[in-house]
Parts: sequence; C-alpha cells; structure tokens
Amino acid sequence: MSTLKFIDLFAGIGGFHIALEKLDLECVFASELKESLAGLYKENFGITPNRDITKVAIEDIPKHDILCAGFPCQPFSKAGSQKGLLDERNGSLFDKIVDILDYHKPEYFILENVRNLESHDNGNTWNYIQNRLQKELNYSIDKHIFSPHHFGIPQHRERFFIVGSKNGLEHFTWPETINEKTSIFNFLDNNPTNATKLEPEKIHVLDLWQEFLDRLPKNAKIPSWPIWSMEFGATYPFENTTPYASSTIAIGKTKGNFGVSLKGMSREEKFNNLPSYARTEQNEFPTWKKHYIRSNRKFYADYKEYIDPVLKKIKALNVPSWQKFEWNVQGGERTVRNYIIQFRGSGVRLKKTDFFPSLVTVSTQIPILGWQERYITPREGARIQSMNGISLPENKGACFSALGNAVNVKIVKKIAEKLILKKTINEEKVKMLDREKPVLTHAETQQCQY
Repeated sequence: MSTLKFIDLFAGIGGFHIALEKLDLECVFASELKESLAGLYKENFGITPNRDITKVAIEDIPKHDILCAGFPCQPFSKAGSQKGLLDERNGSLFDKIVDILDYHKPEYFILENVRNLESHDNGNTWNYIQNRLQKELNYSIDKHIFSPHHFGIPQHRERFFIVGSKNGLEHFTWPETINEKTSIFNFLDNNPTNATKLEPEKIHVLDLWQEFLDRLPKNAKIPSWPIWSMEFGATYPFENTTPYASSTIAIGKTKGNFGVSLKGMSREEKFNNLPSYARTEQNEFPTWKKHYIRSNRKFYADYKEYIDPVLKKIKALNVPSWQKFEWNVQGGERTVRNYIIQFRGSGVRLKKTDFFPSLVTVSTQIPILGWQERYITPREGARIQSMNGISLPENKGACFSALGNAVNVKIVKKIAEKLILKKTINEEKVKMLDREKPVLTHAETQQCQY
C-alpha cells in the first residue's frame, strides 16, 4: 500500500501533522502565515510552510490524498468579530480551501473550527459551506462536535469537525466517546522550576475574594451567576429602561458603581460612574443582563452587613474585571486556592480540578493552579493538547496563543483512523481476496453453473 499524502493548511503549531504522522502518512505541503510558527514548523517537521496560502498557485501545491485545515476561526468565534465569511482578513479563506479541493480533488478532507460555526449567522454560514462542498464539489460530508474530555483528556474545549470523501462515507463512523475521567494531575508537573508564579497583585485579588467568602454566613449559598460587586449599592434603572434611554435628571436621582451618588454630575460623568455593561446604547437590556443585575442587588441587600467590610477593598482594585467573581464550583469548599483559576474579562473564574478550562488564544487567561499559586507551563498545555515532545514558542504568550488555536492531536488521530485507514484497509482486503481467488478452467466454470 503506497503512503498516503496530506497537506496541512493554516498549520499553526502542527496538530494535524502530528496526528497524521502517527498514522504513517506523509505531509507534502504546509501553509502558515505567522513567521514564528512557520519557523517552528520547519524545526519540528522539516518542512518550510508556504507563508501566504492566498498567493500560492494552486497547481504548485503537490498532489495529495487528504486535505487538512483548521481554517481561521476568528470570523466565527463568539470571542471574535463574528463577521464570518464577510471578514475582510480571514472570511474568504474557506473559499481558498474549496479552490484547492476543486483542482486537486483529494479523496478526503478533515476541517476543524469553533463550535459556533454551525450556528453562525442563523445557520447561513454552515449552509454556504455545505453547498460548496456537497453540491459544487460532490463530496460526501459529515460533521460532529468533539471535546478532549470525550476521549479521557480533562479539558472542556468543544470544536466543530467536518469530514469529506469523494467516494462516499459508508465506511465511516465517528469515533466513540468514552465516559472515563482522567485526573488532571496526570498532565501536571510537580512544582516545575520553569513555572511562572502568580503576580503579587493577583494574589491580593484572590485574598480579597477569599475574605469575601469567609465573611458570608455559612448557610449563605454562593451565587452560581457572576458576582458583579459594582452592583452592590447601585440603583440606576435597568428593569424597564436603561441609563441610555433615561433623562439626565432621572439618572441623577440614582446611584452608580458601588452606590456612588450621581447627583449633580454631567451626563458624561454619570455614565463614567456606571458599570461598563450599563453604558450601552440600548433602550432595554437583554434578559440575562437584567437577571444578573437584579440577582446581585438582592444578594447585596440580603448580606450587606457581611459584605461591606470587604467591599471598599474590592472597589479599590484597579481592574474592573477583578471586581467580578465567578464561582463555578458549586458545593465545593470555600477556599479559593483549591481550584483552577482564570483572570478573564468576565471576572475571576474558579473551576473544579477535574477538568482544565478551555485553552484560549488570550495569554492573560492562562489557567492558574491555585494551590501552587502558579500558571500552568507550556509543556503542561501541550500535554493536554496531546502534543508531547515538540518544540514550542519561547514566548509564553505566543505559546499559549498557538496551543489555544491548535487542534487536539488525539481527536484528529481518532477521526483520521476512521476516515482514512478503515477505508484503505478495507480496499486492501478486497484486493488481497481477489488475488487469493482460484482461477477456474472453462470446464470448471461450466460445472459451477449447474
């Protein structure tokens, strides 16, 4: 059986390459826009990627059996612009994939993107993708959402996979998921010397939220919705109207962040003393925002005497997101440092230690091991992406950005085994059986007919 060949588009740190190389497939072409990652790809795999796939002549791309592409997800991600196929920078890159498939007609492809791809633009983006692959190119396609935790890797990170075959998918089934949990401690090093320690100012933030928890009565349930401390004491309008839709006089009779009186201020000053999420130009807030504001104000009213002693300290924090707290560990011990922590734009988020939070491209959201007051290391991040043993970017931010964009190697390998190897193995068996069939004489053939 000849070695199957694949191309690795938008290759990043090389997740597709590692997965398919484990199956003894040969990479004959790669593309990667970022110079640092392209250099690293050459170091790891001995292939110099094309730097700009939009400028390469399609006929210059070598013939291949499988096209792999984790095409840029920013146009479709909830964390991005969500301009989708209209995104000026990356939206048309899917069409480049289509052009390559149309010209080279590889037997298979495996594409990967964010979960939001299927629902983006009310499903219109996915309909466009389906039509181009199925109706224009005549590929049989299928889709599925997988996360590493479906395969025993303790990380929640749902991604959207699309597979295609020129000759049907009757042979293909998606890999079976497993319910078995693997401890995150199998992916961690014990106090590694190269780990980045948590900054003193963030330790201070954790200390304040620990004090907040400690001051609450033992029978007080810690909210499952985000705690927005700036709502403690606020009275600006939110139920039936918004500050934007209210008169300056009306707003002046209310209180803003942390209960500051808005009386006597100019309209601009009033808005500057409101939470950022309350300054939006809306006549009505969405239901979820009303729920969070209402819930926070009631919580403060119920436990004001316990909260006030620490509230001034939280108010003094110089980063608004540090004034928010997300307790995603319902039923757990009220000890902040027992958990995995992220400093996110939405607040200081705590997660149980049975799963890593999703690795993301934002370097400021690298998971923190509270019990060791340190960030996870690049090696640990690579381990949970099933990328053991490769060279990584030296810059920590660039490294986690690359890991956050990468496909999980274990998932891709399992999909490729089902899509490619099962089909080729079956074809080889058919050929072998054909070779083993006895050659009958004319007389024997005639006898078989009777």
